[in-house]
Amino acid sequence: MKNKVAIVSLSDDKYFYLLEELIGSIKKFKQSSEVDICILDAGMNGEQIDKIKKNIQQIKKAEWNIKVPEYKVKGKEWLKSQVSRAFLPNYFPNYDTYIWIDSDAWVNDWNAIELLIKGSQRKDLAITQTIAPGYRDVGKVNWIFGGLVLVKTQNYKHAIKSGFEKKIARKIAFAPHLNIGVFSMCATSIGWSIWQKNLKKALSKGKIFGSEGIAINVSVYVDGLKTEFLPNCCNWIASHLLPKYDEKNLTYVEPNLPNNKIGILHLAGGIFNDQKKDIRNDKNAEIKVKTLTNTTLLKNLRFNID
Repeated sequence: MKNKVAIVSLSDDKYFYLLEELIGSIKKFKQSSEVDICILDAGMNGEQIDKIKKNIQQIKKAEWNIKVPEYKVKGKEWLKSQVSRAFLPNYFPNYDTYIWIDSDAWVNDWNAIELLIKGSQRKDLAITQTIAPGYRDVGKVNWIFGGLVLVKTQNYKHAIKSGFEKKIARKIAFAPHLNIGVFSMCATSIGWSIWQKNLKKALSKGKIFGSEGIAINVSVYVDGLKTEFLPNCCNWIASHLLPKYDEKNLTYVEPNLPNNKIGILHLAGGIFNDQKKDIRNDKNAEIKVKTLTNTTLLKNLRFNID
């Protein structure tokens, strides 16, 4: 270890190619020499591990840091990502700052990394809210009759299914959901222990998938974890709203004015073309993307490491 900042991600054998692209997107910036890349292995094969070793500093086997019953795992080792990311200082000690980026995301502008570092220095957690101009609605309310409503927001639904009290579920029901695919925390942040406490609660009753997300939302909106809310360019979720392409500068930008450059492009939830192919699984699959001059291009949205 020579640097004080670690960028961490996780992959199994299926998502390896996306992980490889994430690493490539980091390494293309000269500033990458100032950070270490650390990887959690949740089922990559030996050939894949050998392929990335020269471009990273550390790789560790992901573990079930919180025990969960086998019937919930069902052989899906990648689900360790839902648990292990709450224990990053245990896997990779001696760093000052930890930045997590999901393997289905990639770095388009280094400014996002700088903001993640600064954010974690200011508060116990730095993260984005999944709310931005043009983002699709991520929750709904069904009016039954009179003043009765049925709440179906992401936070409320996950909180109830994970066994949190109704008063907690109600408190976070309409809070902007925090996507845990990109975040940063300092090693000394109290956020790790608060998050782990809520994650243990979520895993005791709810499903593994999404447990780390509801746990961090409870940590922020209920426990009051001091949080630096970063701009959406630090975690642009393309399934909520597709970016535009700046042909002059050859880069992806936010689709609304002033068309800020996207820092981290996240393909969470899948991006499907007209043939119903998810671009995460097929690099030849292309979707229609608008340019700043309002023409239409066919693009893949994944990072090109060629």
